[in-house]
Amino acid sequence: MSETERLTPDVVRHLAGLARIALTEAEIEKLTGELGVILDSIDKVSEVATPDVPGTSHPIPLVNVFRADIPGKTLTAQEALAGAPDHDGSRFRVTAILGEEQ
Repeated sequence: MSETERLTPDVVRHLAGLARIALTEAEIEKLTGELGVILDSIDKVSEVATPDVPGTSHPIPLVNVFRADIPGKTLTAQEALAGAPDHDGSRFRVTAILGEEQ
């Protein structure tokens, strides 16, 4: 018996209730078929997923494409503030953007 045959509108209605999702009868009918197809696809994959086939999360091996995180030369506070339109000697000074609701 396939999953499509085991999945009934009552099961979908129950699952929707557990998930607290309000579904119309038309949505329940539509989802019954769609979820059945998904479950049948999972069954097909399970047939070929034998213990000698390693599990994968991606079909192509992934490698880190980022450079190593090596600290480099950074600006001093004075260098960073040199181009600022306004500062107090150690921090940038900006105008307030919030209204009186602060």
